[in-house]
Amino acid sequence: MEVRGLGVRYNAAARFIDENVNNGIGDKVAIYYEDRQITYKQLQNSVNQAGNALKKLGLEMEHRILLVCHDTPEFIASFYGAVKIGAVPIPVNTMMHPSDYEYFLNNSRAKAMIIHSDIWSKIRHLQSRCLYLEHVIVVGEAEGGVAHVHAYDEWIGGESAELEPASTNYDDAAFWLYSSGSTGNPKGVIHLQHDMQFALDTYAKRVLKMTESDITFSASKLFFAYGLGNGMYFPLGVGASTVLMPERPLPEKVFETIEKYKPTIFFGVPTLYGAMIDLVERSGKTYDLSSIRISVSAGEALPAKYVRKWKELFGTDILDGLGSTEVLHIFLSNQIGDIREGSSGRLVPGYEAKIVNEMGVALSANETGDLLVKGDSIAHGYWNLHEENKRKFSGEWLHTGDKYYVDEEGYFWYCGRSDDMIKVGGIWVSPIEIENALLQHEAVLEVAVVGVQQEENLTHPKAFVVLKNGVTPIDSLKKDMQDYLKQKLAPYKYPRLIEFVDELPKTSTGKIQRFKLRIS
Repeated sequence: MEVRGLGVRYNAAARFIDENVNNGIGDKVAIYYEDRQITYKQLQNSVNQAGNALKKLGLEMEHRILLVCHDTPEFIASFYGAVKIGAVPIPVNTMMHPSDYEYFLNNSRAKAMIIHSDIWSKIRHLQSRCLYLEHVIVVGEAEGGVAHVHAYDEWIGGESAELEPASTNYDDAAFWLYSSGSTGNPKGVIHLQHDMQFALDTYAKRVLKMTESDITFSASKLFFAYGLGNGMYFPLGVGASTVLMPERPLPEKVFETIEKYKPTIFFGVPTLYGAMIDLVERSGKTYDLSSIRISVSAGEALPAKYVRKWKELFGTDILDGLGSTEVLHIFLSNQIGDIREGSSGRLVPGYEAKIVNEMGVALSANETGDLLVKGDSIAHGYWNLHEENKRKFSGEWLHTGDKYYVDEEGYFWYCGRSDDMIKVGGIWVSPIEIENALLQHEAVLEVAVVGVQQEENLTHPKAFVVLKNGVTPIDSLKKDMQDYLKQKLAPYKYPRLIEFVDELPKTSTGKIQRFKLRIS
């Protein structure tokens, strides 16, 4: 479906919700949730009721609505209900500190918030400090008799299941996402009506070969850019089915969900894959993952070790890829039948990329530089961040902030974030290279490497290591690891310092926050 250009009428809710019913699959299961099976027609009714209920509260085109929802049918109904009336839903992380929600509400100037009751109970005392908030809709139990606080089921219960889409255009704002905020305050990322369709057409259809017969299950939550595609607009965009799991994605619960619903495509992040592999190896338990035809990873570079071990244990490949909140989904990826372990794969058809130096000059193959990407799902920009927009968005090109090189065959290799690279003796060293080597050591579960200054202000690599369960953190083990790395890396690359830790600091997307280790 190709629609483009200024003034072309296009509404993403009509495309991803109504079109399925119009195509005759209204009775097909769209969502598997706990013990419920929600059909496309039932989902359309819920979307329309949510849209009508928002209009009754006075929400109009371009008004912003904060979504603080677990992975539930209410999330999807609220998201597309808002889009359908031309309002702008803003899904945010459900695991934040109360003050973060105050920031999201005031920064976005959202007029309404749809929130699960367990989260609302922790932040309702901040309501008076939210400058623009007029209505709160609570999913679950809501206290009665409080002005402008509505119980979700009652709120939509009497509304019509018929709703015409607003007269939005292809290039209108459709939704926002907030960046993970690994360094500084989260940034509001503005996505347009057509962005979901572009990501669907390029990655879901051309890389994953997704069809209406698929069932997707994403351990990464819907409020992340990665999870939003995996668990919502990818399956809805092809008439497939999605499995929603509201709980935290702990390995045992993820295995249980896979065995119960038998998804064909599974989406995870590297830390989860590592934890699932470790659980199987420690416990000796077996799990049936035979329904999965392909697994996907993003959010952090996937160690080659995990690719091999996952294939060995479960007989399915993991496609590692690179995406971002700004690009909406994955734009570099390994492909089915074309996996280069340790790499981010090749360009997803429909995107362009280049590696440049500090002056913006394109580099040759195998030269490490800054990764820039171009494609039609890239965000319109950041909300109210003029200087940041000038730095990040250069014409059609987005500066990803990642260091990469591309080899002669077109495979892209991650070398760390621009501020993670370590210069040792005047030579740039990738922390990812050291981490991947150290992960091969039999005692290591997780590792993060940063540069630290030692004598005479010289920088050396330091490794923070999480040991596997049952391994004793003794000093002789550090020397053993250093000797091990000397056999695998150039001499100047091995970490002079190794510190054993119980856990690594991470964003809620699973990305390691190396900047916190540098200042620890």
